[in-house]
Amino acid sequence: MLPLLFCPSAFAQSTQSITNPGSVLSIFLSLLLVVAIIFALAYVLRRFNVTHAGQGQMKVVASMVAGAKERVMVIQVGDEQHLIGVTSHNISHLSKLEQPLAVKESNLASGSQFKDKLVQAMAGKMNPAVKKDVSDDN
Repeated sequence: MLPLLFCPSAFAQSTQSITNPGSVLSIFLSLLLVVAIIFALAYVLRRFNVTHAGQGQMKVVASMVAGAKERVMVIQVGDEQHLIGVTSHNISHLSKLEQPLAVKESNLASGSQFKDKLVQAMAGKMNPAVKKDVSDDN
């Protein structure tokens, strides 16, 4: 008896699986699925403006969409607040606010607020007995 390693039919079956149209289609669809998931996650991150919450001296206090790629933002630098306009090509200082806006803690920690809501939503799906009211944060 010849060992299985020297059997030509076993070798032919292993090399034939890569040329099988079904396996090539399966590999292509798997790759397409992975690329689609990457693009979907990038879209979600961009759509919901998920950024790292900065612990530094500069914080976004308020933000409003003014157009397709334009925003008006109030940023706090130290104890001062400034109104700026942000476009896809330019950032313009519009004015310094004489009377600063009231800063809510949830505005400064928007990244952690998103994280908390995501954890609560996932906890509710994994364990339906967990019912935390998310509406009290808004």
